[in-house]
Amino acid sequence: MAKKQSASTSKPKSSVKKPVPRKGSSKKSLGYRMFLFFLKAFVAGALLFFLFFLVVYLGFTGPVPSKDELMNIRNPVASEVLSADGKLLGRYYIENRSNVRFEEISPNVINALIATEDSRFYQHRGIDEIALMRVFFKSILLQDRSAGGGSTLSQQIAKNLFHRKYFGPFTMPVNKIREAIIAYRLERVYTKEEILTLYLNTVPFAENTFGIEVASERFFSKKPIDLTVPEAATLVGMLKASNSYNPRKNPERSLERRNTVIDQMAKYKYLEETEAEHYKSMPLMLSYQLINYSQGPAPYLMERLRPQLLEWCSSHTKADGTPYNLYTDGLKIYTTINYDMQVTAEKAIEEQMAKLQDVFDEHWGGKDPWGNDKSVLDRAMKRSDRYRKLKEQGATDARIREVFNTETQITAFGWKGTSEVSMTPMDSLKHYLKFLNAGFLAMDPRNGELKAYIGGIDFRFFKYDHVLSARQIGSTFKPIVYLAALEGGMSPDKYFPNEQKVYEEYDNWSPKNSHDNYGGYYSMEGALSQSINTIAVDVLMQSGIENVVGLAHRMGITADLPEYPSLALGVASISLQEMLCAYSCMANGGKKVDPYFLVGIKDANGNELEMFPNNQSYDQVADAENCRIMTRMLESVINNGTGHAIRDTWGITGEFAGKTGTTQNQVDGWFIGMTPQLVFGSWVGGEDQTVRFRTINYGQGAYMALPIVGRFYSSICQMSKFRDITNSYFDLPSEDNLVKLDIPPYREILEVEHRGFSIGSIFGHKDDKKDQPEVREQKQPESEQVQDQENKEDDKKKLWKSIKNIFRKKDK
Repeated sequence: MAKKQSASTSKPKSSVKKPVPRKGSSKKSLGYRMFLFFLKAFVAGALLFFLFFLVVYLGFTGPVPSKDELMNIRNPVASEVLSADGKLLGRYYIENRSNVRFEEISPNVINALIATEDSRFYQHRGIDEIALMRVFFKSILLQDRSAGGGSTLSQQIAKNLFHRKYFGPFTMPVNKIREAIIAYRLERVYTKEEILTLYLNTVPFAENTFGIEVASERFFSKKPIDLTVPEAATLVGMLKASNSYNPRKNPERSLERRNTVIDQMAKYKYLEETEAEHYKSMPLMLSYQLINYSQGPAPYLMERLRPQLLEWCSSHTKADGTPYNLYTDGLKIYTTINYDMQVTAEKAIEEQMAKLQDVFDEHWGGKDPWGNDKSVLDRAMKRSDRYRKLKEQGATDARIREVFNTETQITAFGWKGTSEVSMTPMDSLKHYLKFLNAGFLAMDPRNGELKAYIGGIDFRFFKYDHVLSARQIGSTFKPIVYLAALEGGMSPDKYFPNEQKVYEEYDNWSPKNSHDNYGGYYSMEGALSQSINTIAVDVLMQSGIENVVGLAHRMGITADLPEYPSLALGVASISLQEMLCAYSCMANGGKKVDPYFLVGIKDANGNELEMFPNNQSYDQVADAENCRIMTRMLESVINNGTGHAIRDTWGITGEFAGKTGTTQNQVDGWFIGMTPQLVFGSWVGGEDQTVRFRTINYGQGAYMALPIVGRFYSSICQMSKFRDITNSYFDLPSEDNLVKLDIPPYREILEVEHRGFSIGSIFGHKDDKKDQPEVREQKQPESEQVQDQENKEDDKKKLWKSIKNIFRKKDK
């Protein structure tokens, strides 16, 4: 029997061979898989980006402004206060910004900006895709903060106008996408020129300034249209890091950055290489000018206007029905202030007060003028803002004193500049109490227009407005007393004895002259020019106190006037403004005028919103002829009296009248000057009455206050634009009154007071001197001596007529 073959041997071997992989197929498979991976990742990323973009676009991360909203973009624009000649006096703002039109910007600025910030500005549509890719990969994926940005000017506008928000790790992509959307829409709403203008009006510069106009004004004292290549490059260079490249604080860095901008301008063919090298070799030349709310030509006037403007804004609405906002709506506020006069007055204050403060400090030798009187510091403390705020917070007196005696860092004022020092608030009060302060005002007497307004020496540190503060006015009140006498019928050729009287009905009060000189007789003009106190009181009493008070009120003085003889010496507290109103009335022929300074308001586009007419009543409150007589007398004060420094020191030769004033213990110094077209006055004194000079030589108005007016008026006399003011003439009194005024200002003994009768004098016989009338006069000009001789001859004729009447037969 045959054996069975095993299955393994019986089955034939398979002929199927395993596939052999071809060379390179595995690499292709890996590459394909990687391709698919990156494709899917790209699609997923694109999808995620699209979804992310959609989230931002639809406003889930915050609203994105529409095209309509972008068409109505409004920066918060500062409102500007302007002088009568259209120059900037100051601004009210939240952001110190002022808008300009494209044609008001120098091409140098535009070229520097594009070359430095967005070289493809005219090619893209608001988004620079190449720059965005760089930002996406370097700044977002690689978190390389030094890689730089890819924002176009349009995107920077979006960032400046619609501030960024925080979204954790998504902050950068969310804000970049949002800004790109806004930039794309901006390019469809505005032209390229409008975008450049919008950018330059929006961008922040150093020192809290916004926009090219304010920056140009701040650092170069000029309009943007006038900026040169180096100046434009300096400002554009500041945009990278405004504080680091501030040309005032960091001039070396700023110069380096400026030259980089100039290189960029050459790179993009806005400048030739030779031009660029020339501009780079130029020094950094600034003309720094700080004009804001608290600094500038007229901060005290700004504060004077502010309540009135806020009230106006609250009661007037814009086209959308909302009230105007003084700080954001870019209003143009026009005033009567003359810019050159304002700046000149500011300089006069600064020069005189810096000099006077040195004299004052040396006079006291480092001692406190108030000595050991602690009440002075207590009063100063209670006037301070720090004290009021602590009181409002409910702080106890002990806690307040603790705060005032705790050392802190403060900015201290000084005439050589401010400085950061460490001291207690109480020491700060002592520091500021020792400063003499000042006020100055200039007014057109014909219409009440204010031309210059200085309320103090520095608004940042001394807020109190000394144009409006009531202070004792001293002898500047005397012209009102003499005018009241003329109004009452008193003749200007009357003589008054210079004798010390006791007024029993007024508590035996007795006025004294400032130099304790008595005796002799003064004419009205002589007594006024030499500021004789005894005669001023005598004239007041003869005129009637009530009459003087009534006249003063009619002339524009609203302050309470004490009905006592001392009123003649200026014991009343009256503001500088009201005193100028009274003097303006005299210069204006007795017609009352009120201060006028707010002319009108326009909107940001120059559309007139409201004009404020100068509605003067011009009430005739004093006789015009009497005012001309008084003006003539006040000219004598300048020519021969206490105001002679106007001629001798300041060399002013034209028509000028005025009066000095000094209060008791030299607390206040005054001077008020008059010309036919301008009345001006200054006051100088300490905040507290204990802060004063100890001697009359330094403390009198002629030494403290007159130099301010002298500096001011002598300066404007040099300006051709004021020639009509400085060459004008006062109206003369009548011929009769000129004759009455043309008498000796002083006689030691009046001719009518004879010591006996000598008939020999009638016939020209010589008698003993004791029988002759004695007439001893001060040194007089030759013309006055001739007039005096003529008066003697007239008296002889009158005496002869009297003798003839004695022997005339009586009528039956």
